[in-house]
Amino acid sequence: MRKSGAIRAAALVALCGAVTMSLASCGGSGHRDAKGAAADGRRTDDAPPSRTSFERVPGIGDRLWQRVPAGSRQVVAVYGDGPDSPDSTVELFVKDGSTWKRERSWAAHNGRKGWTTDHHEDDKRSPVGVFTLSDAGGVLDDPGARLPYTRSTSFQAPHSWNKAYWHDFDYVIAIDYNRVKGTSPNDPTRPEGQSKGGSIWLHMDHGSGTSACVSLSKPAMRYLLRTLDPRQHPVVVMGDRHDLKA
Repeated sequence: MRKSGAIRAAALVALCGAVTMSLASCGGSGHRDAKGAAADGRRTDDAPPSRTSFERVPGIGDRLWQRVPAGSRQVVAVYGDGPDSPDSTVELFVKDGSTWKRERSWAAHNGRKGWTTDHHEDDKRSPVGVFTLSDAGGVLDDPGARLPYTRSTSFQAPHSWNKAYWHDFDYVIAIDYNRVKGTSPNDPTRPEGQSKGGSIWLHMDHGSGTSACVSLSKPAMRYLLRTLDPRQHPVVVMGDRHDLKA
C-alpha cells in the first residue's frame, strides 16, 4: 500500500469529477436476470465475444487512434450509446502480434448527462478522449492488481448516502484525466485546475449514470484489476460512438 491513513475530507468531496457529489452522481448495479443480462439487455457476463480479432480496435476513428501510444498493448474501449446517454459498453482489447484481440465485453454507465469534448467540473458528462491508466485502489483488499493499488478506508462512500451507493468505490482504477500519475486515485491534485474537473475513475456500478466516471460490475472491475498491466501501457479510449468514429 503506497499511502495510509485517512485522506482529507476535501479529497472525498472531489471524487468522481464533482466538487459536490450527489447520491445519483456515481452509478452502479442495475437489475440483472438469471442469465447475467442487464435490464436493458446489454451484455454483463465475462464470456469473450464470438468475434475476437481485429486489425485495430473497432469503432475508433483516426483522430483518437492516433493518440493511442505506440507502445500500448491493452485498450479499454468505452462505447457510449449516445452523446446524451448514461449507458455504455466497455470492451477490453489486447494486442496479439499485429492484431487486436477482444477479450471481454461488459455493460457499463458513464456520465448521467452523456459525453463532452470539453469537460468541466460538475457538468455530469464524461470526457471524450484517450487516457492512460496508471493507478488503482479501493476500500477492499488488493484482488491481485497489476497496477499499483492503494487500499484505504478513505475511499468509503459516506454512509449518509443511500445504502445502494456504499460500495461504489470498493474497487477503482484512476483515469489519467487532470491528475498526477503515480499517486493514489483519491489524490485531489488537479494540474489543469479545479474547473476542469478530475477524480474520474473506472469504479463499481449500481445501475445509473455517474458525475463523469465509468462504472462497471464487480466481476468486471476485478478482471480489469488483475489484467491491466503497466508493462503493457494500458489506456482507455472513451466517448459516445459518434465521437469515437470521428
